[in-house]
Amino acid sequence: MTASGLSGLPLKLAYHKGYDDIALDFYVPCMSVATSYDRAVGFFSSSIYSLAWPALVDFVRRDGKIRLICSHVLSSPDVDAIQEGYLSRLQDDHASQLLAELDRALADPARAKPTRVLACLISNATVEMRIAFLTPGVEPRAHRIFHDKLGIFKDQEGKTVVFKGSMNESWAGLAADGNLESVDVYASWFEGRERERIGIELDYFDALWNGKHPTAIVQPLPEVARNRLVTVATNADWVALVSEICAEMESLSQTRQSLAGARREPRPHQLQALAEWERQGRRGILEHATGSGKTFTALCAIRKSIPLGEVPLILVPSDELMKQWRKEIGEDLQDLSPHLLLCGVGHDEWRHDGLLRKWTSAGPQPRIVLTTIQTAATSQFRTLVSQGNGLFLIADEVHRLGSPRHRSILELDTGPRLGLSATPRRAGDPDGTQAIFTYFNGVVQPPFTLRDGIVAGLLTPYVYYVHRLELTSSEQDLWNAITGRMGVLYARLQSARSPDEGLRRRLSRLAIARARVVKRAQGKAPLAAQVISSHYQRGQRWLVYCDDLSQLQQVTALLRRNGLDATEYHSAMTADRQATLQHYQSNGGILVSIRCLDEGVDIPDAGHALILASSKNPREFIQRRGRVLRHAPNKVIAHVHDVVVLPGSLSPSHDPLAATPGLSILEGELARAIRFGMDAENPAAITDLQRIALEYGLDYETLLAEGLEDD
Repeated sequence: MTASGLSGLPLKLAYHKGYDDIALDFYVPCMSVATSYDRAVGFFSSSIYSLAWPALVDFVRRDGKIRLICSHVLSSPDVDAIQEGYLSRLQDDHASQLLAELDRALADPARAKPTRVLACLISNATVEMRIAFLTPGVEPRAHRIFHDKLGIFKDQEGKTVVFKGSMNESWAGLAADGNLESVDVYASWFEGRERERIGIELDYFDALWNGKHPTAIVQPLPEVARNRLVTVATNADWVALVSEICAEMESLSQTRQSLAGARREPRPHQLQALAEWERQGRRGILEHATGSGKTFTALCAIRKSIPLGEVPLILVPSDELMKQWRKEIGEDLQDLSPHLLLCGVGHDEWRHDGLLRKWTSAGPQPRIVLTTIQTAATSQFRTLVSQGNGLFLIADEVHRLGSPRHRSILELDTGPRLGLSATPRRAGDPDGTQAIFTYFNGVVQPPFTLRDGIVAGLLTPYVYYVHRLELTSSEQDLWNAITGRMGVLYARLQSARSPDEGLRRRLSRLAIARARVVKRAQGKAPLAAQVISSHYQRGQRWLVYCDDLSQLQQVTALLRRNGLDATEYHSAMTADRQATLQHYQSNGGILVSIRCLDEGVDIPDAGHALILASSKNPREFIQRRGRVLRHAPNKVIAHVHDVVVLPGSLSPSHDPLAATPGLSILEGELARAIRFGMDAENPAAITDLQRIALEYGLDYETLLAEGLEDD
């Protein structure tokens, strides 16, 4: 340690990403001379990254101590439990939640090492962690989450540095670029208001830590969670793990340097993906969550490709995504001045005078082709494109290439290949999935999941609410009648001596008819109006996903009747869709939609979602959830409400499709809800649904992989 400690550091009044490398200029130097570090962070999942890795070993050798306070998200029942004096029940639930989070972290290649380091430091008493539960205040909805961002360094001489700001501690925050947006810094050796502020923040943290804050209950880490961490720490060499983490960060830094000239810095998971894609021979699929920056990762690959004389061929599924790609190419590759050829959605120039062949042949001028998947699948396009090693194929929403309609694209002879999708596997279509994976050489490891995105601070944590709905008596009668007819056909199919495709088609049509009973359940619209009326506050931004136009109109009418600001958004609307989105972004309100919000529409300010639509395609509800988890200023946590319809008289013994994975509507409803709940900050929300799955003899882990593709 230096003689002057913290006061010898050239500290600035504030640090801002873009002007400063906050990690290297502020965070690591302070950790290098400090003997204690107090930190109030958002969530347990982010606290594993709250250590300044390059300085950590020496900090521990100085007998440094770290105190962490992280939050527990409170749902409405949690708040009620505290009010009724049932804090112990809440703590038990939270202990189970922490254990589940630990298991996820240890199974994740990107988080396993930092988690083991944290386990070792808790085991050897370097780190002490406590959990904050906020008690109900005068504004209970605004006070259900402890999300402070305060840090305090102290050195051996008693000098103190306090920082506050939008610092998100994540893997990105530890990389050389520093994903720490901005912090204000205060030092105890300055007189006046600065020293006064230091005293206020020290008193505030101590009040929290010692359980004396008026609106927070701060408890030690649950014993079962601490015991699990101690077990994890057994025989772990945390010093070696830190060395490996630092080496990995250095490798990412080198990859970053190879992308010099980019308008913005790639994040560590993007750099890691690019490095692994290159190790796979520049072929692979990025299985990265919605909102994690897949487009920019691909643009980084294109940036390195263009100087090699390659021609990127970018495939997109819609006009909306073509516009977004065109915009981002113009912004992120502006310094390379590539010429861009558009194909599809009214752009037909490529068809004439051999333009596409010339454009996709090697030449001195950087060129990019941006086309819809539908156009690329035509025989004319595939005939005119110049194939070979100089063609770099990038497929956005790559799962679409596995459909029978588009699979001809996989016959193109190209050099590098890069697929992008949050969900590259095609539900219920193993042949289509295999065709994609074979052509692109599989998924680039490791995938970047929605949970990874939340932990890294790229996506907003969310709370999940399940609203169960029963069918009306007439709907139940119709359900039972269709089920009976299906039972007869299923029995005939099982007893047939040879496959009967006619029977299979009839059974499939009946399954669709039965699923339609759930999709169009009469109670959905009134329940939606009830949920929104109970929770909506003016200025909030809600997204409501409906099954069809009729349901959308019913919901909109009921909301307006209740005096709520509801606006329709769908492909058949007469009003200007872009103007509708702009008004929604500026003023808030309730956007009632059907499928056109699934792919390509970016609405980061939306903080609430209500899902009425019943889908057999897991991709649809993953995309819908992703829309509301995108980051926006002052957006701390998102809220996802889900209406789950469970027919009253259904049982496995009476459902002829219960033994046919992916076809039972019960499986679809449970799978969607369980998938949502497992990644939420309140996974106890799906306890009842997991119990229902067990009652029906359904393995809910298996349910997560079931579904049907809808192209």
